[in-house]
Order: sequence, then structure tokens, then C-alpha cells
Amino acid sequence: MERNTTGTFIISLDFELFWGVHDVYTREQYEKNVRGAHDVVLSLLDMFSDYGIHATWAIVGMIYFENLEELKYAIPQQKPTYNNEKFSSYHYMDRNPITEKDRELFFAPYLIERISSTPNQEIATHTFSHYYCLEEGQKLEQFAADLYMANHTTSLQTGRQNNSIVFPRNQVNEKYLRECKRQGLRSYRGNEESWVYRLQSTERKRYVKRALRLLDRYLNIFGHQAFDLPTHASKDLPLNIPSSRYLARCSERLKWLEGLRLKRILSDMTYAAQHGKVYHLWWHPHDFGKNITGNLAFLKTILEHFLFLQKTYGFRSRNMDEIALEIIDEKEEKHDYQMEEIVL
Repeated sequence: MERNTTGTFIISLDFELFWGVHDVYTREQYEKNVRGAHDVVLSLLDMFSDYGIHATWAIVGMIYFENLEELKYAIPQQKPTYNNEKFSSYHYMDRNPITEKDRELFFAPYLIERISSTPNQEIATHTFSHYYCLEEGQKLEQFAADLYMANHTTSLQTGRQNNSIVFPRNQVNEKYLRECKRQGLRSYRGNEESWVYRLQSTERKRYVKRALRLLDRYLNIFGHQAFDLPTHASKDLPLNIPSSRYLARCSERLKWLEGLRLKRILSDMTYAAQHGKVYHLWWHPHDFGKNITGNLAFLKTILEHFLFLQKTYGFRSRNMDEIALEIIDEKEEKHDYQMEEIVL
């Protein structure tokens, strides 16, 4: 692959609804964000169409179903055996009723249909059950069963296949990447390249790193986090397309710093466009679920800047799979695997 000299803008979204936060918040604490995410997704699709944005939507497999009754028929026999059961979506659903009035907190097949029918939007996986690959107690074969069900659900519900994966909580387990490739995934979103973004689940310094990441959100402490893509891909591992920055929700408490945060992102994008590098922005739709107007206005400024950079430097928009296909030999065949090898 010849190195792209014009620079590339990637957006990926972790679409998870309450499955992604049940171990952090109660429904009462975060219900407004999750319900608001439905409107956010529709608004994002309209904005992406208007600004010519190619985006990757990494979707938790459980969202594809209409209700809990449908979901229960798809649950794999192999479930994650986390030492801390609160991380398990199955543990949560067994102990917390999901009624009709709660449905949009957990399910949104109509939104997936809209995403799938919008041009240049990639459907990817965020695992089936919001699976944590670095938590203690879970095993590779459990992840394999989860990933198989995620891929099967996407294919069954949309007629498309997952080619990219975003690991929940960005818990990239290097030992699991070969299984991702074996099940046909071409790429994954790795973590930012700076050491402060490398985090193990049980790492003692995680709170120090979290504070440093917060500071880096407003000031250029650890560089622009724009990167060059490799010129070739491994035959055995999916391509790492690392993130550059998390687009956090607008903060009322730190409202006076929002201008600095915006300047930081726009500066990163400009650097990437001028130097032919990749800038990869990501967030969750539920991040924008409260103060939707303010959050979308913040994003609009970013997308306006993208158009400026596109006209000035040829900055382009691509989703993760489009990038992977540019690098991976088109003749490369996916690894075949037998369904019976995975115990569901």
C-alpha cells in the first residue's frame, strides 16, 4: 500500500445503551442519557450524511433484539465467569427485571436498521454482551462464544458481517486477537499510543493515568495522537487502528474549559491533515444523551473544521473497514473455522 499523504479522519462509535454502563450506574442515574441516545443516533446519521462522514458503529449484540424474550433464545451456553459478577450482563439481567417500559434502555433494532441503510456507515461489533477481555475469571473460549454470537446476530439481523471490533472499555487482550482474526475480523480499535492510555484492568496507577488523560484532554501534554498506518497487515492478527482521542460530553462543571478542549481537537486534526496522518475520534451516543443540543453543536464545529481541512489539504473521511481494506491484500482470504469448534 502506498502511504496516504493527505491525512485521514476516522470516527468510531461505541453503541451499547445500558448494557455498557449497568456496572457503573443505576437505571435512575443514567436513564436520561440512554433514552436520549436514540435521538442522538438519528441526529448523528443526519450530520454524517450532510458532512460526508464515513463512520464505524461498534454495536453490542444484545441491542439487536426487540425484547428480553427474543434475546434469551440467543444467549450462548458459555458465559463469562468474571470473578466480579457485577461485570456480567447476564448476571444483571437475571437480577433486574427488564419490562416493556425499559425496552429502549436495552434494545434498538430500528436504529441499527437506520445505521445500516445510511451510506458509508460500517456495522462493527462491540461484542455480544459488552464482554470485558481483561477482567479476571473470564476465559478465551468464553470470549470466542460471545464473539461468534455477535457475528451471527449481525449477519442474521442485517445481512452484513462484522469486519471490525471495538473492545468494551478498550480492554484489548493481545491473547484474544488471533481469535478475532480466526472469526473473520479485519481490524480493531487499539488504544492511544502514549503510555498514559495503556491500562490494565487491575493496574494500581490507573487513577494517576486517568488524571493525566483528563489534563491531556485540554492541553497538549502527550502530543497530537495522530499516527501513521502500517503499510501491510499480519496474516494472523487483525489490523490495529488505534484511537486518537475520546470525544467526551460537554461538561457543565468545566464549561469554562470547553474552548480549550475544542481547540485541542481542532489542532490535532489540523496536524494530521498537514502531515498526512490519521486522526481517530470516538465516543458513545449516550455520552450526548443529556444536553443533546450543546453536544451536537460542539461536534458540528469539529465537522465544519473537517470540511475546511478537506478543501485545504485533501483531508478525507474513512471508516475502520475502509482503512483495513486499503492495507490488507484484497486476495487475502479469511481463516475458515468450523462452527462446532466453538461451544455456544
